[in-house]
Amino acid sequence: MATEHFDVLIAGAGLSGIGVACHLSKKCPGKTFAILEARDAIGGTWDLFRYPGIRSDSDMFTLGYRFKPWTSDKGIADGGDIRQYIRDAAAEHTVDEKIRYGHKVKTADWSTRDKLWTVTSEVDGETRVYTAKYLMGCTGYYDYDEGFTPDFEGRDDFTGQVIHPQFWPEDLDYKDKKVVVIGSGATAVTLIPSMSREVERITMLQRSPTYIVPVPSKDKLAIRLRKFMPESFVYSIIRSRNIMLTMAFYNYCKRFPQKAREFIFNFNKKILPKNFDMSHFTPKYNPWDERLCAVPGGDLYKAIHKGKADVVTDHIERFVEDGIQLKSGNKLEADIVITATGLKVVVLGKIAVSIDGQPFDVTDKMSYRGVMFEGIPNAGMVFGYTNSSWTLKADLIADYFCRVINHMDDKGYDAVVPVNRDPSMPKKAFIDLSSGYISRVKDQLPKQGTRGAWKLHQNYFRDWLSLRASRITAKELEYSKK
Repeated sequence: MATEHFDVLIAGAGLSGIGVACHLSKKCPGKTFAILEARDAIGGTWDLFRYPGIRSDSDMFTLGYRFKPWTSDKGIADGGDIRQYIRDAAAEHTVDEKIRYGHKVKTADWSTRDKLWTVTSEVDGETRVYTAKYLMGCTGYYDYDEGFTPDFEGRDDFTGQVIHPQFWPEDLDYKDKKVVVIGSGATAVTLIPSMSREVERITMLQRSPTYIVPVPSKDKLAIRLRKFMPESFVYSIIRSRNIMLTMAFYNYCKRFPQKAREFIFNFNKKILPKNFDMSHFTPKYNPWDERLCAVPGGDLYKAIHKGKADVVTDHIERFVEDGIQLKSGNKLEADIVITATGLKVVVLGKIAVSIDGQPFDVTDKMSYRGVMFEGIPNAGMVFGYTNSSWTLKADLIADYFCRVINHMDDKGYDAVVPVNRDPSMPKKAFIDLSSGYISRVKDQLPKQGTRGAWKLHQNYFRDWLSLRASRITAKELEYSKK
């Protein structure tokens, strides 16, 4: 079997993979690289998810790439607009020509002797083999093949349709139907207002409330500044402002949780109908213990005001023939039930990593600066922020990895591996959130340390100093030659 060689292999052609490829093309212009994409299209999340109203819950001035201004008036963009933005970035940097579609990466084995990765991918039932000096995982953080759905008693008794948003049927007819959406996260608060225009009735059924905050759908300052300033200047100004506002609100919530709870509660109370039961919008946990949900233009509140949408806080007893029986004794009638119950989180897109043929378990290893893994040579992974826009961290990671590659070329090194020289260092969870989709897999994720370069930040400016301004000859990095 013929083996094809590249300097860099990128797994995934979504927002992260295209971003890394664009950085490589600009900062490491002499390097050959290929993007191995399991699906048949660019876009990752933004191509996979096609449910009604699919949109970002982060503003596009920070979710967009640092090197490509977002030029639309929309601050919060629809899935189709984001997908086109990613495609445009790929075309502008000609990295779309580097994509190998239908390549599901299965294994990656590092050879200490050859200082190379051997990567196998499945293509139409056949195996393709590649070698590369560097490997970059840009596979996102969840399983594309399977969403998370709890086992509901009596589900087979229900005569209607049960749908997970990750696998939305293109021909689903929900006009004048009774719909129940199980869940209260970003997917649910997106589906409710979008579907409410056509359904007879739609209900968001939640076990417990989520913090929901309204945000403007358009950025009025950006629109005004564009009248007399270049697009790149406007993008830089609005991006910087939004980074600071997001970080300030996050820090406020973490430092003054009770005041933040009251602020969000009172804000929602003013917008919702006069006699609305506010217990449906009053979570038991503190803000940012779990991710906040953004509602652009307050569309969820408008749907509730119009009487087409409502919220029920209860537990499911079982599915019945014509709907869902609740533990309170009430029943929700439904023609369609949508299980917006979350995702299945996985690391590196389920790629089986090995060193010299021996399986390598990342679950007990620490992440180095949020880029590389302890003990794994010449490899990195993009994992963005959970309290801000994913791409802010993705840009920093890509820039750092390019710096490492160029440093190795300058010094003639063939391999670099992060080494923990303090085995007594305590380890923490990789992601500091109590959300269900994270809690379910904490033991399956890599770890972070409590000190130095092993400690992860949920702070863009700290990461900027750590990744853009830091030296790449740190004591934790061990370089070597053949």
